[in-house]
Parts: sequence; structure tokens; C-alpha cells
Amino acid sequence: MQFSEQWLRTFVDPQLDSAGLGHLLTMAGLEVEEAEPAAPAFRGVVVAKIVEAEKHPNADKLKLCKVDAGTGELLQIVCGAPNAAAGMKVPCAVVGAVLPGEFEIKKAKLRGVESFGMLCSARELGFSEDHSGLYALPEDAPVGTDIRAYLGLDDTLFTIKLTPNRADCLSLTGVAREVAAITGGEFRPLAIDPVAPAIEARRDIVLDAPQACPRYCGRILRGVDARAATPDWMVRRLVRSGIRSISALVDITNYVMLELGQPLHAFDNAKLQGAIHVRLPRAGEQVLLLNEQTVTPAADTLLIADEARALALAGIMGGEDSGITLDTTEVFLESAFFAPDAIAGRARAYGFGSDASHRFERGVDPELARGALERATRLVIELCGGEAGPVVEAVATDALPARAPVRLRPARARRVLGIVLADADMLALLRRVHLQVERTGDDILVTPPSWRFDIEIEEDLIEEIARLHGYDNIPAIAPQGSLMMLPSSENGRPVWALRHLLAARGYQEVVNFAFVEEAWERDFCANENPIRLANPIASHLSVMRSSLIPGLVGTLAANRKRQIDRVRVFEVARVFERKADGDPVRGFHQVMNIAALAAGQVVPEQWGERARSVDFYDVKGDLEALFAPRELQFAPLSHPALHPGRAAAVRLDGHMIGVLGELHPVWVQRYELGTAPVVFEVALDAALAARVPAYAEISRMQAVRRDLALVVGNEVPVERVLEVLREAAPALVREIALFDLYQGKGIDHDKKSLAFKVSMQDTRRTLEDAEVDAAIALLVTHAETVLGARLRGAGA
Repeated sequence: MQFSEQWLRTFVDPQLDSAGLGHLLTMAGLEVEEAEPAAPAFRGVVVAKIVEAEKHPNADKLKLCKVDAGTGELLQIVCGAPNAAAGMKVPCAVVGAVLPGEFEIKKAKLRGVESFGMLCSARELGFSEDHSGLYALPEDAPVGTDIRAYLGLDDTLFTIKLTPNRADCLSLTGVAREVAAITGGEFRPLAIDPVAPAIEARRDIVLDAPQACPRYCGRILRGVDARAATPDWMVRRLVRSGIRSISALVDITNYVMLELGQPLHAFDNAKLQGAIHVRLPRAGEQVLLLNEQTVTPAADTLLIADEARALALAGIMGGEDSGITLDTTEVFLESAFFAPDAIAGRARAYGFGSDASHRFERGVDPELARGALERATRLVIELCGGEAGPVVEAVATDALPARAPVRLRPARARRVLGIVLADADMLALLRRVHLQVERTGDDILVTPPSWRFDIEIEEDLIEEIARLHGYDNIPAIAPQGSLMMLPSSENGRPVWALRHLLAARGYQEVVNFAFVEEAWERDFCANENPIRLANPIASHLSVMRSSLIPGLVGTLAANRKRQIDRVRVFEVARVFERKADGDPVRGFHQVMNIAALAAGQVVPEQWGERARSVDFYDVKGDLEALFAPRELQFAPLSHPALHPGRAAAVRLDGHMIGVLGELHPVWVQRYELGTAPVVFEVALDAALAARVPAYAEISRMQAVRRDLALVVGNEVPVERVLEVLREAAPALVREIALFDLYQGKGIDHDKKSLAFKVSMQDTRRTLEDAEVDAAIALLVTHAETVLGARLRGAGA
């Protein structure tokens, strides 16, 4: 909520400067997000009257003005504003004045004519963006008065961030009440005198849904001049509260809402038929709203209607068909209390919001409706004329919210707050915020006023005591305790170790939302039934992710749009899937995964290495480094997110733990990625598991190497050949590794030659040739038997 400090000080004027007031509000729980001046610094600008305005002798678009600036003599000023006219009162920067941006006004000569000052627009003074012409001042503005003082520009605009439970502070009255309570200053609430009816005109009100609207007040005003100008003081207060001035009648309803916290609405009474009904919608009923949007209200959306049709969405927005115009002469003014549950979430469901719905869904004082109506009536009569009819009020007393007493135990409050505070001090603090308190034995019984929706339990009262006493007056005592050294197992490693390892290989960690676009789940996971959110924070973030890959692709897309080609990112986070015995929520399973994406060049652009795009094997090496010294196995895989033929299932100890591959070309094109990234995603538990170190003697003997070239069918994966060779390897074989693949001359077109390095070593003695030859023969024989392989160079 935004408001003017000067306006606030008409209700309560603490002996604090702007900075002190902002700090006090923040420490009281009304966090000040911004505090900025109403206008930038300038000096030497006064109220002036244009006495004459004639055409410049040497320029068609300039005027030569004679201006009375209160100096005792008329100033000659050349002006280019199209609205400059004799008789206007405008801001005038005299010679020597300094405007925003340190622009100094000097005597000048424009098209051969001397000019002794400058007539100003609102934008040139920095308090508005309007630059269409000179800023017109009221006719009664005193000539020669400093414009900062006259317009109240030495003002601070506060923007406070309220928690949803403090709807009572969505008004100047509410904020002032809090400031008075905290500072002990005098609170000067607005005195509201009822307006005596001058006409008999009235309109009946029927509450067809009393639980949703237990109080509704309205009255008719006739002879109203809707074209009357909104007074300058009201426009300034509205604008400084972030609300644009529209017309006098609309401005008055907005002004009272800001002043008291009660939203109001004005209908054109001539467009209404019969009684006003507060009801739920009929089947197929539609409403054309003031924002020109036609909606079909849901069954639980409250409507304001007459005998013929629906007029407005109750507590949200009025209808176009019954709205006031500049030709309106007869007004039906509404002021009501709508239950928060009847308004909450309805505006968002239709894709918009309003100041009224923002207040009603958080809670408006149910006792305020009639007083606000009287206040608005008086302002309408004073500014727009007319006569008022009697107030018609419909009340369902049993449906009005009751403020139940809350019991406070002073001893518990002291224990929770950790400070010594006497019972009498607690009573005094609670009375300062208009709470009714009485002693009942050792306890205090507290009844909140009608505007405090947030006080329901004992903890609410303890919080009140804390903030009124002052959070900065509660000492911060460092917690003390004894800690035990917990055992650290060697069969696991911490998550930070994985993060450091990936960071060392050039990856940067990202944190993405766990809720994603439904299209992502469909595209990357082939998930047609994702877990949907009941109340998403945005319409496009409506489902829970079942994979981390879409989020990483989204990160890449955002970087590519910013001309960043080389991207390496990873994420450690939860994914969500449906599972009957899920943990921790039944029906849903939450799994921790680790995923990474690499795109662009393998190394940053440099002169020492030729540019090459990252490929499958680069990222495969990063993944293997993540699990080293354990060895991963890879097998062909079909995955909706990955390129056919360039994707693999990742296995560890025979169990599938994730996927690795190049992104599918369809998604590369659809998400405008340019080149295909390579991604992997594996279960975090598998990556955290570690092999317990085991002692093995280092051999002093020289190792023996033999190269073994086997010819196998193209369909046989290398992984399978290695597996078969390792099955048959005797104890003296320490390593079997592939170092060459050959297909071509001398090899059948459906075959391939795989060359392996076989290292053999004994820890106690040098191996003999016979032992080495026997080991190689054993490997060849087993490969021939299991795989149908043959030794390259041997006969077919």
C-alpha cells in the first residue's frame, strides 16, 4: 500500500522525521518497501499569473508572456507551451532557480527576445510525467508563494508491504491507528457526521446469500453533477497513493477507500430496476464488467443484481451496463461487508484483480460500512451537489463475524518472548491497540475490535506484545547447547562434494521452480497426467515436475536469448511422481535427482585449442567422473526428451539409475536452442553412495601388456564385450580397456573390430610368457563361445 506522509500526519503526527517514521513502521510489522520524495529537489519556483500572452514576433510556436510572479514587476518570459493563456496561474521558475537535474534558469534570448524565467509543466518539476502543457494551478493560488509549499511537495511517499493478516492497515486510518499505538501519540480519527436525508427516494435491498454478505447499505443521491472537477487536494492525495484521478464520483469512492479502508461502488440509479439483490449467479448468466471483459460467473461467485439483471461482481468489480458516466445525475451508492471466504480467489480466477477485492478477501471491518457511506455521501454533496435519500441497510446479524475473546497467559508470554515484562505492562500495551482486556485470575481475557481479523489465538496476542514492546528492545541471546560429533560413514559422501566436483568441471548450479509448464511435462517426459497444483502461483506454472531436464533446458533457452552460447549448468533437487505408497505424502513420491546440461563449445573460445562443440562423450566423461572410481554401464535407450540413437540408460551395479543423451531435434527447434545440448539426470542416492576403500598391495613387479583385437557383429555393444572378457579374466588380469574401433577394408560390412588393452601383473613375481599366453587364450575362447567373436587376423 502506498500513501502520503503528509496525509498520514493529519491523523497522527509523531515527533519523528520521515526516516524515523519508516523505521518505526517496519519494526511494528508494517514493512516499508520504499520511501521516496513526492518531487525531486528544486528551488526558486513560485506561483505566477500570466497577465498577457501574445504571439512571439519571430516564431510561430512561441508566445511572449507578461507574468506576475509576486516580485513587484511583470516578467517577460518566452514560452512554447500550447496552453499558455492570459489569466492562467502556473509554476514559474525565476532567474536563479534550479530545476531537477541541476538545471539553472538564467536570463536568455530566444529568437531575438529576452526571457527572464521559465513557465513549467509538471514533468519539468518532476512530480508527474505530464508534459502536454503548463501545469495549471487553481484560480485562488496566491501569487508569489513557493510552489513546493503550495503543492505540498516536501512530502514522502511510503510503500508498505503488508502481510495478508493485516488488512486493517490497508487505509490511512488503520496505519495512523498503529502509529499512534506504537508512539503513544494522539490519534485523531475522522469525525463522520450522518447526512440527513433531503429526499424520500430509496431502493430496497434483499440479501439472498446472507452468509456471504451479511451487511449491505445503500442510498440514492439526486441532482448530482458528475462533471464537477475533483479538487486539487484530493487529486494529489489519490495520485500519491498510486491511484489515477478519473472523475469526481469515482475519485470520492477511491478516496474514502484509502481514508477508511471500506471499498464503495457507485451505480447509475437511472439504469437500475427494482430492488437490489445480493445473490449467487443463475445458470449461464453473464456480466459485462467495467474493464470491458464479459465473464460467466462461477456458481460460488457473489453478484450484485437488480430485478432484471446482474450488475456487478460483488466486492470485485462493477458492471459496464450500470456504471456511472459524466451524464449521470442520479447515483445509488453502495457500501457493504462481504465475507472474506466469499471473495478470496475469485478475482484471480477471472484473470484480474482490484483494490476492492484485495481488501475484501483479507477482511474489512464489518462495522464500517454505514460510516463510510455517510462520509462518501457528504463528499459527493460538497463536491458534486445533489440531495441524499435515507440510508437503506440490510443486515443478517447472525451471519456477521464475531470476535471471540482470546485467553492470554502472561507467564507463557514471558517464556516465549524471553523477557521480563510485568502483567500491567502487557495490559497497557494491549489497550494501546484498542483491545478490550480484563483479568480472570492469573490470565488476561482479550476481546479484539471488529477490524482485527488477525487475533484469534494466544500466539497472536504474544506477537502483539512483542511488536508493541519493540522487536529491537528484545535482546538477541545466542543459543547455547552441547553438540555431539556424529559418525561419518565411508560408504557415502555429502551432496556438497558432488556440487564441488561438477563446479570444478565447469558447471554452474541453478535453482529452478519445482512447478513447471504442463507442456514441458508432455514434451520432455511424455507425461499426460502430471501432478497438478490446486492453486498455482501463475497459470503457466501449474504442474509439478517429474524431471529436472525441462528446467535446465529452460535455463539454456533464457541464456540463448541473451546471446550466451556456452552454457554448463546443473541442479540438485526433487522431482515428483505418483505412487500409491509415496513418501512423505501418500500417493506422491518425492525423489532427489542430480542433473546437468552442457551446450556450446567444449572449452571457452581461445587460440590454443580448435573450437569444437560439446558432444555425447564429453558429458559422458563428466558423468563418469561424478561416480569415479565406480564404473557405470550404458545401454541404448528410447526417451521422449532425447535424440534417438544418441541416448543411453545409465546403470550402476546392474540397476538403472538415470539417463544420458543429446536433446531431441524437435525440442531443439521448438525451444529455439540453436544447437543440441547434452544432458544427464541420475538418482542422487546412487551418486552419493561410495565404495568403502579396501587395502590392496601395490605390486613391485613389471606389468605385462597384450593387445587383443576381436571381430564381432555390429549389433554387439562394446559394454557387452567388456563384460564377457571380464567374466573370464583370471586373477592376474588387472585391466581390460578398449582403445580402438575399426570398420573398413578387411572387415565384413556387418562386423567391427574392437581392440582391447589387457594389462596383467602379479604382486610377488614376474609373469612368464606361458601364463600370459594362457590368459589371452582363455579370453579369446570365452569371447568366441559367448559372443561368436573371432580373433582379428585368424581365419573366418
